[in-house]
Amino acid sequence: MSGRQDTLFRHLAMLQLIPRAPHYRATTTLQALLEERGFNVEMRTIQRDLEKMSAHFPLLCNRDTRPFRWSFDPAFKSNLPALDTATALTLVLAEEYLRGLLPQIAIDQLAGQFENARKYLDGLNGNRLAHWSEYVKAIPNGKALIPALIEHDVWQLVTDALLNHYALDVEYRSRSKDAHKTFTLHPLGIVARHSVSYLLATVNDYDDVRQFALHRIVSIKTSEQPYRSKADFCVDQYISTGAFGYPLDEQFVQLKARIRPEVARLLSETPLSDVQRLTDEPDEQGWCWLEAEVPNDQQTQWWIQGFGSAIDVVEPVSWREAIHRQAREVLGSFG
Repeated sequence: MSGRQDTLFRHLAMLQLIPRAPHYRATTTLQALLEERGFNVEMRTIQRDLEKMSAHFPLLCNRDTRPFRWSFDPAFKSNLPALDTATALTLVLAEEYLRGLLPQIAIDQLAGQFENARKYLDGLNGNRLAHWSEYVKAIPNGKALIPALIEHDVWQLVTDALLNHYALDVEYRSRSKDAHKTFTLHPLGIVARHSVSYLLATVNDYDDVRQFALHRIVSIKTSEQPYRSKADFCVDQYISTGAFGYPLDEQFVQLKARIRPEVARLLSETPLSDVQRLTDEPDEQGWCWLEAEVPNDQQTQWWIQGFGSAIDVVEPVSWREAIHRQAREVLGSFG
């Protein structure tokens, strides 16, 4: 590869690494990320490249601190690569779906891509896609609550601290009590669950992982405490233990239940778990048989209860008794 080609590809890689304001990347971070992509260049070269590119692109440079920090103008709209119809439709579907899942501040950061997709579809004339909004919808499975509001500084600092490994000092409002507590958090992950986004972090000098709803963070700042990493932590593994399902313990249980054919059809297409057995045809009483390995948590029990009499739990016996007891209590409240 010639020197000119190498410079061109380096410039393209650098442009891809620079975020839109209010996010930013320092020149030292850009240098490290470029090295990961096979571009070994000196800091002076990177700074010179950025200065040259800023004459052709709306780049912003914060020179108040060193190293300098770079970002794109928030109004910058990139049309590269060019959209096609399938990609544009996927983006507008994603926007509708994510609006019920992610906080508004996260949606705003993707506003440029979503707007480009809508403009592309609006510009299609002479076919059904000229009225794409009549044909593209995303709806939640169940009642969707409006996502909790998250302060701009909270989202920006939490995401930056997570990716760049530094601790945060926060003032946090308890859910059960209207009281504020202060913590030093060491971010390990972010999980969006329904309409609430959570920060997974260890607290102060403790090693156990806790969940913090981002909308309950009252104030936040970078901590002077050194970041405490947890090398063996895995978000997927943490979720798989049922941490977000209100676990009764850390065990998995064997769910055995009689289910109606309409539920069986649903679970044949979208299984309850990776370990699931399901009969194809109903018995003489109109029941199909389900066996599945699931977390021992209340979330799964609530899901079962949502089907009412269409699911009859046989095992675990404790689940069967809990579901029947709650049904009796509901009926008793109308007595």
